[in-house]
Amino acid sequence: MSKNYLNIYNNFINYTRNKDLYKNLNRSDNFSDRLTLFLLHFSFFLKNFKNEDNKKILQEIYDFSFRQLELSIREIGYGDQSINKKMKDYINLFHSMVSEIHFWDNLSRTEKINKISIFLSDFKNIDHLIDYFEEFNKNLSKKTLNSYLKSVSNP
Repeated sequence: MSKNYLNIYNNFINYTRNKDLYKNLNRSDNFSDRLTLFLLHFSFFLKNFKNEDNKKILQEIYDFSFRQLELSIREIGYGDQSINKKMKDYINLFHSMVSEIHFWDNLSRTEKINKISIFLSDFKNIDHLIDYFEEFNKNLSKKTLNSYLKSVSNP
């Protein structure tokens, strides 16, 4: 089953490497931005598939994804002490994202800009990101969790 989780994790990584995502942001592609965008993608994913039937599998995907993030941070070269602190910070950031986008579908465009700006305050073109995440959210809603478990999607 972890191969399926790896597919989902790799899909999110591919989304964060999507050059179109960065082209209107006037930003270079760096680890910090990728991580923030990864967590946003993952937040939308959980928002769309969260229900009682998916609870166990989403928890497994969550655990797997954060283990993979921890491995990535270790590969960058952070020490054990700083890894624990960084992971705690990333998990807190992620939970904050999940909370802020929970009612995304009911928010006005201005409210969406404000929500995304909380996490990407120094990004220049938040409008572009709102359009991007609107489309991403819409595409998620058209699929089932099972389709993500069994396939590899492209950004």
